[in-house]
Amino acid sequence: MLTGSLQAGWLDKAKDLLNESGVTSSGTASSLTDGEISSGLKEALRVGSDLVVNQLGATDGFNADPNIHIPLPNSLKKVQSTLDKVGMSGMLDDLETRLNRAAEIATPKAKELFFNAIQAMTLDDARNILAGENDAATRYFQSKMTPDLVKEFTPIVNDSLAEAGAIKSYDNAIGQYKKLPLVPDAKADLSSYVVEKGMDGIFHYLAVEEAKIRTNPVARTTDLLKKVFAK
Repeated sequence: MLTGSLQAGWLDKAKDLLNESGVTSSGTASSLTDGEISSGLKEALRVGSDLVVNQLGATDGFNADPNIHIPLPNSLKKVQSTLDKVGMSGMLDDLETRLNRAAEIATPKAKELFFNAIQAMTLDDARNILAGENDAATRYFQSKMTPDLVKEFTPIVNDSLAEAGAIKSYDNAIGQYKKLPLVPDAKADLSSYVVEKGMDGIFHYLAVEEAKIRTNPVARTTDLLKKVFAK
């Protein structure tokens, strides 16, 4: 999930910039209509999510990024340690890479899901984010977007896990592990795990892109963004 400092930075920058633009803490504006404020925030999130999807959906978008790289599930750490003793830990290294590949494959296919979720945001949602506590933005994403996105994202991730070879890699590693004497049972729900970590990565960088749009004029790539977020 987003770190405390990132949450605070996202919210503080949003408040400062919109207040300078004539938006008060109650959500009113002296020079912009409510519709423009709501549409501007939606547009910022849409542009941000488009950039994030393109970034994370590329080869090594997850795998080579230390901020969002997906490690092995904790439940497989014992498997990795045991296989390492017999010179087969490379099987788990391969699985870890393939989990990241699955997230990279799934992310572009989820673009429309994010656009639809953003479009459902209301003006009240925008006001609550700007006027709320330091974790208001995170709460919005968790409560308004995450449940439906997880439901829709899961079958995409399931297909991506198979496409990336992660399921086969997992079965091979567990098969070798179970051949060893006196080893405890081990298993992992790869689908739920990659969905969770994939969402974390997407939201992490969506916050980064949102902050850029609010603070950097160069990042405002549409006329609406320029109007709503100009100082």
